[in-house]
Amino acid sequence: MPTILVLHGPNLNLLGTREPDFYGTETLEEINGHLESLAAELGVDLMVRQSNHEGELVEAIQQARGVAEAIVINPAAYTHTSVAIRDALLAVGLPAVEVHLSNPHRREEFRHESLIADVVVGTVSGFGPVSYELALRAAAAIVRKELAP
Repeated sequence: MPTILVLHGPNLNLLGTREPDFYGTETLEEINGHLESLAAELGVDLMVRQSNHEGELVEAIQQARGVAEAIVINPAAYTHTSVAIRDALLAVGLPAVEVHLSNPHRREEFRHESLIADVVVGTVSGFGPVSYELALRAAAAIVRKELAP
């Protein structure tokens, strides 16, 4: 069965209590539970990681090579600052889908630029936890060759 890495960036471990107006009240554990159920329906395995540290996110991306067929990534605040995450995504050559709970373009101007947007297949944002489900569906379609990367 194909494997998809789901990678959550900094502060996402605080979901459920962190800025619920932007991020909702669902916890990261609940989101991951929904993703595991959806993955079973889609016929894919998940590897799920969360880190508040840029280097750990880079290492998780690198370790996915040879193990996963695609990546779903929410770099959170690193979306706007991390050349290292961008470079890691390029280096491993796996199709990736960027995901955000909120719509960065409806927020502060500094959140409008994504340093990974040009190296991922696509971006899903603004639909709360459903954004993750849509991103996982896209990644699964890519690994099943139903959608071109």
